[in-house]
Amino acid sequence: MGSELPPPTQQAEGEVVVRHEPLPRTPHLRVRQDQGHTVLEFRGEIDIAAADEIVPHLDRATGHTDARIVLDLSQVEFFDCSGLRLLYRARQRVLERQGQVQLVCTHPLTLRVLRITGLARLLPPQPTLDAALNQPEATSGPV
Repeated sequence: MGSELPPPTQQAEGEVVVRHEPLPRTPHLRVRQDQGHTVLEFRGEIDIAAADEIVPHLDRATGHTDARIVLDLSQVEFFDCSGLRLLYRARQRVLERQGQVQLVCTHPLTLRVLRITGLARLLPPQPTLDAALNQPEATSGPV
């Protein structure tokens, strides 16, 4: 699972073909591009085992300057403190690099956990992916 892209392949007549690493898709995470944002779609049960699987992909997506990230929890069935750590980690990394981060969440129990822990103030949840993608600037609180 290398994080580096292979070097471009030189073709005849000066054309360069660049190989792109496929966007990750694991049982608990799908990463895709949408309207200039990197959408990290969390899926299923986000617990300590899922978090271990997700961290390398999350770090790769949030490690760029000026990244525009959407953390989408709409496909999450269970979310524990490991999931909270993932959200906080993503937020911290993106804001340290002057990026923007949005959260999509509608599950009542997950929203309750976000409010109780105060993370909802730092990363205000949006009701839909479209709402998150159309936010003018990062709505998350200071680092």
